[in-house]
Amino acid sequence: MGNRFVTIWFRHLKTDWFARRQPPLKDKPFVLTQKDHGRRIVSAVNLHAVHAGIEEGMNAADARALVPSLEIMEDPPGLTERLLKKFAEWCIRFTDKVSIDFPSGLILDVTGCAPLWGDEKTYIRDINLRLTEMGYNVRATMADTIGAAWAIAHYGGKDPIIETGKHADVLLSLPPPALRFDPETTDRLYKLGLRQIRNIVQIPRASLKKRFGVEMIRRLDQALGLKEEIIVAVQPVEMIRERLPCPEPMVTAVAIEIALKRLLDSLCKRLEKENLGIRKLIFYCFRMDNKKETIQIGTHRGSRNPVHLFRLFNEKISSIEPGPGIELFMLEAPHTEKISSQQESLWETSTGFSHPSVAELIDRLSNRLGNDTLRRYFPDEHHWPERSFKAMAPDTVPVESKWVADRPRPLHLLSRPGRIEVAAPIPDYPPMHFRYNGNLHIIKKADGPERIEQEWWIQEGAHRDYYTVEDEQGGRYWIFRLGHYTEEKNPQWFIHGFFP
Repeated sequence: MGNRFVTIWFRHLKTDWFARRQPPLKDKPFVLTQKDHGRRIVSAVNLHAVHAGIEEGMNAADARALVPSLEIMEDPPGLTERLLKKFAEWCIRFTDKVSIDFPSGLILDVTGCAPLWGDEKTYIRDINLRLTEMGYNVRATMADTIGAAWAIAHYGGKDPIIETGKHADVLLSLPPPALRFDPETTDRLYKLGLRQIRNIVQIPRASLKKRFGVEMIRRLDQALGLKEEIIVAVQPVEMIRERLPCPEPMVTAVAIEIALKRLLDSLCKRLEKENLGIRKLIFYCFRMDNKKETIQIGTHRGSRNPVHLFRLFNEKISSIEPGPGIELFMLEAPHTEKISSQQESLWETSTGFSHPSVAELIDRLSNRLGNDTLRRYFPDEHHWPERSFKAMAPDTVPVESKWVADRPRPLHLLSRPGRIEVAAPIPDYPPMHFRYNGNLHIIKKADGPERIEQEWWIQEGAHRDYYTVEDEQGGRYWIFRLGHYTEEKNPQWFIHGFFP
């Protein structure tokens, strides 16, 4: 199958947009103007103004003299760029590759897309009809090359489609501007009596290049398909996508689930061939009213299990509002990673966090509660208790450091030690009781002290003397005295953790 391209020409883009925003303007001649050296120059005209003889580039005063009832409005800066970008993003429902063709059009690489709509005629008719219903005067055409599609849109006949392999024959009867020559080159061609493209192609290339330069040769070759023309898509197309157009608008949750399952099956089969697994997945629903619904999921390790991925989406499907109906579903995988069949077989025999069932459980909890909710803790190379561990993502590979196992450490460590009131007999003896949060704890058993020095290379400060104590109720606590005991002032005591 050869390449196929569509060009969309907005004949009166800005004025059509104004007419949609202000319906009374629809049936009146009006123009948009911009300042040029203190004068108001017509920058855009609507269809009624064109029929009245007003053209772009005219002085606004002359245009008003020609049509006294003419509405003159200011042309907002950057409006063309904003509108074309908006329409380019809208056209992604028809193809992944959409490029802006300034100043009044779009270019779509639709290779392989038309069969999803049935045939090319239905595809082009749908594009033209949808944009016309939105209030825009457009012409969308299809051909083997961008140049041929552009030519037929601006200068061609009634048929918006050039059959495969027929673009050269159709181009021959069109005027030179159809090849997108600059105005100066076009004027020179007309002066030489070359009023059709067939007259140009009969001239030897060397003569054309010598008289008109390499730009003419480039445009001619691009239109004829002898030279490739590169387009820059408004959105990167490196992402892996699967699309599913709907013959009729879908409005029920069951229909959305069926569409999602079909897309997941297709995407996962494709990823299996490429040895890829999904880390992030986005589900788009394009509605009939031109709005877009989006939900997304993430995984902690590459997955291409459609059942698991559907479960992650299933909890979010209820948030999709189909509105008047969804016409196109699209699944996009912006983040993937390499996995292999060997890895999958190893997972089946693994345990703990490496087991696939555990990984899928982590995915479900993270998508339900948030990615920052689940953490896995690893030992860190620090003496100071608050710095002796670090929180990492659940799928983090274990580090080589070992947990402290030769000394008691509480299961629940306070992020910031809390002040307590303590009664201790003499220095270096454990306290007899302490008061914490208004409760008095009588100590029956104690072990310590364990001195932990301040890490001077990080910060300065006093050391800590830790005690593991047990009260009358059987509660076990980790408390410490800050610094040395002195008779001049009472030492400060803190509680830092709780044992099970």
